[in-house]
Amino acid sequence: MANQGAKKVVEKNKQRMELLWRIILGSNIFYIVVRMAIMYSSFTWKHWFGLVVTSAAYFLSYKQLASMTKPEYSDSGEKELLSAGYDMRTGGISEYLEDVIYITVFVQLASIISGKFWWTYLVIPAFGGYKIFGLLRGTFFGGGSEGEVEDEKSRKKREKMEKKASRGKMVKTRTR
Repeated sequence: MANQGAKKVVEKNKQRMELLWRIILGSNIFYIVVRMAIMYSSFTWKHWFGLVVTSAAYFLSYKQLASMTKPEYSDSGEKELLSAGYDMRTGGISEYLEDVIYITVFVQLASIISGKFWWTYLVIPAFGGYKIFGLLRGTFFGGGSEGEVEDEKSRKKREKMEKKASRGKMVKTRTR
């Protein structure tokens, strides 16, 4: 019964990684069959480059997820579970890496229709810049509430709430 939660995390991570592997493999096979075999006359060096870029995005994201979720077992003969690895259900960096994989799947499959779908890849650095800007803004430019100018209406509302909070709570009792 020990480590039941950790064993469930290991199993869920394994299922999720298998699903991601199937998605990556399926989209690559579909792209290669459709783009190279069916539409071979329009297949140029740009498409080779695109296949290399998407394969690199898949490889790096999947490899990072696999190393994060790798469970640790003891060296003894019983193979006791020491650590379940990163729980992919908690979100965080694993969620971002999965999003990179899903965006790559979309770009790869949609680029069969038109090369203009490659512009969708700009979502990834744009989102990263947005997150970094929010971090820097909160850290350097406005972390505290000092120096904020309070208007008359909010000041009165705050004072009213403070006055109400400072009064004792009225308790109604029933007399018989």
